[in-house]
Amino acid sequence: MTPVRSLARAMLSGIFVVSGYRNLRAPERLAQKAAPVTERATPLLKKVHPNFPTETEQLIRMNAAVQLGVGLMLATGRLTRPAALVLAGTLVPTTLAGHPFWNQDDEQSLRDANKVHFLKNVGLLGGLLLAAADTEGKPGLRWRTGHRIGHSRRSVERAVRTAKREARIAVRSAATARRLPG
Repeated sequence: MTPVRSLARAMLSGIFVVSGYRNLRAPERLAQKAAPVTERATPLLKKVHPNFPTETEQLIRMNAAVQLGVGLMLATGRLTRPAALVLAGTLVPTTLAGHPFWNQDDEQSLRDANKVHFLKNVGLLGGLLLAAADTEGKPGLRWRTGHRIGHSRRSVERAVRTAKREARIAVRSAATARRLPG
């Protein structure tokens, strides 16, 4: 991994590690803001699994734990592509719950601040998607699969040609052997 990639991943994951740790320790400070989003998500979560926790603080803690753990994975270069995708997934509910700039009850300056945070999170999402797509200069899975299939096809074709050639040789040898006296 190049130093630039290592540094960029550490910088990108820093916000998730710090906020994940902070939210894991004190989810109550976000509970009021997140409640409208978690209330809407509760029926979906119950459909997924009836025993899935649906209390706001528990959901905040779960999201925070995932952000902390997966953020550390991204920072240390472990399973970076899946880690970036998981972080992108955790960013969506965080953004919806934390920065609702569309709320008309807030005063204008608060809406503007939330717009800035919302756009910051959209930028982070873009960075995470780039990190998820980054193959570090190596061929992607699609190319490698196609290359392996092509290589296998050529190997089979070569084996068939060799088998045909050896069969022709064997037929000629048998015909020659029949003509020899003795």
